[in-house]
Amino acid sequence: MSAVTTTATDDLCLRPATELAAMLRAREISARELLDAHLARIDRLNPALNAVVTLDADGARAAADAADAALAAGEEVGPLHGLPVAHKDTHATGGMRTTWGSPLHADTVPLRDELVVARLKAAGAIRVGKTNVPEFAAGSHTFNPIFGVTHNPYRHGLSAGGSSGGAAAALAAGLVPLAEGSDMGGSLRNPAAFCNVVGLRPTPGRVPTWPAPIAWSQLSVQGPMGRTVADVALQLSVLAGPDRRVPIALSDDPAGFAAPLPSSLAGLRVAWAPDLGGRVTVDPAVRAALAPAVGVFESLGAAVEEACPELDGADEVFGTLRAWLFEASFGEISRRSPEKVKESIRWNAEMGAKLTGPDLARAEQLHTTLYERVVAFFERYDVLLAPTTQVLPFPVEMEYPTEIAGVPQENYLEWMRSCTLVSATGCPALSVPGGFTDDGLPVGLQVIAEPRADRTVLEVGHAFEQATRFGERRPAL
Repeated sequence: MSAVTTTATDDLCLRPATELAAMLRAREISARELLDAHLARIDRLNPALNAVVTLDADGARAAADAADAALAAGEEVGPLHGLPVAHKDTHATGGMRTTWGSPLHADTVPLRDELVVARLKAAGAIRVGKTNVPEFAAGSHTFNPIFGVTHNPYRHGLSAGGSSGGAAAALAAGLVPLAEGSDMGGSLRNPAAFCNVVGLRPTPGRVPTWPAPIAWSQLSVQGPMGRTVADVALQLSVLAGPDRRVPIALSDDPAGFAAPLPSSLAGLRVAWAPDLGGRVTVDPAVRAALAPAVGVFESLGAAVEEACPELDGADEVFGTLRAWLFEASFGEISRRSPEKVKESIRWNAEMGAKLTGPDLARAEQLHTTLYERVVAFFERYDVLLAPTTQVLPFPVEMEYPTEIAGVPQENYLEWMRSCTLVSATGCPALSVPGGFTDDGLPVGLQVIAEPRADRTVLEVGHAFEQATRFGERRPAL
């Protein structure tokens, strides 16, 4: 992509969502002006990025005009009033094509919004379009047979991560100020790390998912993405909250997430696990970029020790429960139309079909003891820090990295274990910009806290963000 002179419009598109929301409420800018600025930037930059795959400019303009009229009439407006948002293409949007990145759904237009989309709309966000995903959100590299591959804004030709890769790339490039995604094994965190933005995997139940085929499962969650931690916190304040249709939904009042975030970490007890206690192989360039983080936390008043919870069984828990979910979701279509389902999905569903009752029982027993060990660990520490990803953004032609620092990766999940191991614990985990390699590729720092301590990871991530300002280093597009 050739460099383009930054204009006032581009500056507007790169401001934090919290700042834009305040400007809209004060009527310093209109929702229509803000939308048109983003639509112009999408028109200019998206053809090379391929982050936004379905666009409804006319519908968005009508919604923005209505938002301006409501504010002018003195009507009460929501906390995201007038902010453009793009929805992950695995999240059903009423009246707008939702493909799940699959040829089986290339022309599917849902009748109604799913809950995460409906809550953003109710908060005043303006729907612009859909962001690209891997097929059925499987894998952490965003490409599919319908729309092709999404490129990393920091370096064309490299992966934007996944499965919320289109969302992360759109945020980094200033195509939208807010986006949402989902995360089973890192799909909010990995692309955030690859694209130098912020992604939160909330505690299961924090952001209710409805409808859901297996509503009791806690492996996959939905959550917010943004360019700053405060933007993510603001979005969480409207996405979180109970819903009677969701059995695991948490009942806490979500309004507190939008409260001001502190910049001091005095007295914070931090555990630093650069390879999760020796369990994961991490590219030396990732480790080098994150090494200064320890000093940053100490300068903010935290006490840092190298420590990690005992994660025995986490691989089996994640692998078994994921395979079971894939069989339930994709087993039938994989058998009926194997040519229309990518091989990695068929493989994972086949693993699920081979599971027995004792296999599932063992996984749930391991899950229980893992949770108990993690809760005990967080009696000694407030947060755990670790790399978000084990690798740097890789060439888009690769489906997934097959080796890390000379260590072979056996399948399309193994290279994501820095996130999948955490998913199995039920802990909230935030990926925040953690630094850059010598040649300018972004690296993410993963901030993990005990279950339900979502506010804690936001506070810690915000303090680190403010101290380092890594997230302010935007791509040269």
